[in-house]
Amino acid sequence: MDGRGRCHDNIFIERLWRSVKWEVIYLKAFEDGQHLAQEVNAWFRWYNQHRPHQSLNYQTPDEVYYVATM
Repeated sequence: MDGRGRCHDNIFIERLWRSVKWEVIYLKAFEDGQHLAQEVNAWFRWYNQHRPHQSLNYQTPDEVYYVATM
């Protein structure tokens, strides 16, 4: 890492991928890469459209994003 505090920039992405692995990848047996991709895409749709986030005052990311862009 180049600058001071740069290592903290990855915290959010690392946490997201931890959630993907623990909530999808480790729980299911996949037939092939296409099945894996379908399940991960479905999880991301659920994560953005239906799962409330504590850091967003229990709103979904889509609710926060689309209200801010209107």
